[in-house]
Amino acid sequence: MVQSRDAERTRSELLEVATEVFSEQGYSGARVDEIAERTRTTKRMIYYYFGGKEGLFLAVLEAAYRRIRDLEQSLHAGDLEPVDAVRRIAELTFDHHVDHPDFIRLVSVENIHRGRHLEKVESLRELGAPAATVLDEVLARGRASGELRSDVDAVDVHMMISAYCVFQVANSATFGYLFGRDMLAPDVRERHRRILGDIVVGWLTAH
Repeated sequence: MVQSRDAERTRSELLEVATEVFSEQGYSGARVDEIAERTRTTKRMIYYYFGGKEGLFLAVLEAAYRRIRDLEQSLHAGDLEPVDAVRRIAELTFDHHVDHPDFIRLVSVENIHRGRHLEKVESLRELGAPAATVLDEVLARGRASGELRSDVDAVDVHMMISAYCVFQVANSATFGYLFGRDMLAPDVRERHRRILGDIVVGWLTAH
């Protein structure tokens, strides 16, 4: 039992440090030796748990996507009125992305590689399904009640929310410099969070 807990702790620590390294240096720039050194373990242990650099990167991606999917499920959107639900989903996504900039960088890294790693793990595709399912159910209830428009689908909504949230994080340095604004300052963050909710609700309730 103790050995099992130690193994899980080691694996968790490797994932945490690997997330930092891959998000900072990209897939090509990340080195297994550095990850091993920063976790005070050995390269051999990384190969034992993950099979190598690519296996470790895939595990990092899966953990990152699973974290946000679990958050979406914890919202219990089915218990909320449709308009309230879409606002809360947008706000939750915003909070997650701002609080986890490593997720944005990891997704950017994978897009640079044209999604070739994602294609190798079927569970990663399955992890995308809950996001669409939650929104599908909310949109269906909103259409039935006449509160939400019927000419958009869950993927449309998810894409719009993601685009806003990703920009907020991915471009915070350049946008902040060009316009002299700290994009992550608490007051700016709260205002942009509210704006996103207003945009989503305004768009989906427009008939």
